[in-house]
Amino acid sequence: MAALVRPRNGRMIGGVCAALARRFGTSATTMRLIFLVSCLLPGPQFLIYLGLWIFLPGEKAAGSTTAW
Repeated sequence: MAALVRPRNGRMIGGVCAALARRFGTSATTMRLIFLVSCLLPGPQFLIYLGLWIFLPGEKAAGSTTAW
């Protein structure tokens, strides 16, 4: 399984669905559809998405050697 980080490429809004898709081995489009359908159900899906957007680290650049 891949690390749970928001990718630099393939983002639509925050990269959360792309990160989850990469982690679970599915396509980003499938993960986005699952998220949209889940928003029709009662629950805190949108708040969870926002939380993941804030707390998931972004993917580092390929040639980046800086610590910050």
